[in-house]
Amino acid sequence: MTAALLTTALLPPPAAASGRPEGGSPAPLPARMARTGGGTQLITAVAPVPASTTGTVTWWRQRAGSWVRVGSAAARFGANGLVDGSGRIQGTSTTPAGLYGLPFAFGTAGAPAGTSFRYRRVTERSWWCQDNRSTAYNRWVEPLPRDCAATEAERLAAYRTQYARALVIGFNYRRPVRGRGAGIFLHVNGRGATAGCVSVSAQAMRAILTWADPAARPHIAIGTGSGPTAITRY
Repeated sequence: MTAALLTTALLPPPAAASGRPEGGSPAPLPARMARTGGGTQLITAVAPVPASTTGTVTWWRQRAGSWVRVGSAAARFGANGLVDGSGRIQGTSTTPAGLYGLPFAFGTAGAPAGTSFRYRRVTERSWWCQDNRSTAYNRWVEPLPRDCAATEAERLAAYRTQYARALVIGFNYRRPVRGRGAGIFLHVNGRGATAGCVSVSAQAMRAILTWADPAARPHIAIGTGSGPTAITRY
């Protein structure tokens, strides 16, 4: 199903902090957020409360100064819920709340027709290094370097379902902090909650990749409906 078709069956918008313009209609979620990354596209991933492992991913486009919802899908989060990204600890199976860039897309399958995002095809030599001692910490590596232990890295081809198509979430990416976490992606659903990523159906992932436009500088905001990890804080 295309992105256009998905918009005809949108899920209800996730709960978030209140905000109503004149006239009483709720302002769209991006309009209530502290920041959106400065672009004209935004993905929001919202869970009800920090302990939640499910929620909603919505993708938005700014048109004529107003945010318009393009599509929405059910989402899964870390097995131990969400935490503020600035204090996250690696290996806790928590999804980092915050606002992040989207460095590139990748997959064990090819890019969907119409994808304009930079897309890397996974091979048998593709790994994501999560070894805190490695100079390649929180980076795609091909092949695995000597200073990154295989037991501390993820062989991407081993996850053909989850990583059929994915977007790298720029958490702890630009200037990685050791011990904070590595390999956080927006990817296709597996069997249940994630190890810290955000996941959606294969259909939704395809729609997001064909919608995402690097010229629109899309970001992803992850958070809860309220509280210290409220998405409107980011």
